[in-house]
Amino acid sequence: MRMSRNMAGTVFVFGALSLTLTALAYPTMLGVQNSATDPDRVVANTPHGPLTEGDRDFVVKVRSAGLWEYPLGEMALERGTTAAMKEAGKHLIVGHAGLDETCRKIAPELNITLPNQATPQQQQFVATVSASRGKEFDSTAVNIMRVTHGQIFPAIAKVRASTRNRLVRQLADQANDTVLDHITVLEKTGLVNHDQVNFQQTTPPKLSRDQLTPPPPQPGAPLVALSPRPDLNVRTDAPAPSPSPSG
Repeated sequence: MRMSRNMAGTVFVFGALSLTLTALAYPTMLGVQNSATDPDRVVANTPHGPLTEGDRDFVVKVRSAGLWEYPLGEMALERGTTAAMKEAGKHLIVGHAGLDETCRKIAPELNITLPNQATPQQQQFVATVSASRGKEFDSTAVNIMRVTHGQIFPAIAKVRASTRNRLVRQLADQANDTVLDHITVLEKTGLVNHDQVNFQQTTPPKLSRDQLTPPPPQPGAPLVALSPRPDLNVRTDAPAPSPSPSG
């Protein structure tokens, strides 16, 4: 059977993506599981409930996730080659602007220092996607983000189930809705390679802590804020069902 040029291009993109993801590993919320030395240790008693290492790590990692996924959303909105890709970009921008606002609001109440830069791995993901063009850009961006969002879910659930801090619990609720929305719009692009994504979600390589940790902000540096975009007119709290993998 003769393989079409489009199919051949798709196979090439997914093959290259597999190598890229293996080399760069998985950023974003994996730090929730790996960077806290004792997630259950209480580090502060606040008016909103006890704050554990895991709680504190979660707030930092939600912030860090926005610092790389928001720029990817902007790239998708500007450079995506399909309407579905541009729509996914809108949801990434709006969703992470909302989460970022919550992080910046609760961090001072919990005495948490927020980063101004994403982790080294997350910055590399942005660079990798930025270097691609056309359909390759769409496929690379979608599949990288689908893997990382799939990894986020268990981390959010673990924090939501265990935290005794009211503000962290509210952030986990919001993060869960936002991540589900992002997974949904990414799948609606029709570009998710589900077999490859599922494999990579369940076999993440081991990374050193410094690769999972965002650099601390410079002393006295103003806190970077992800700009809200009400002009995009999308909601990220109640996603419509996505098509099945075979659809």
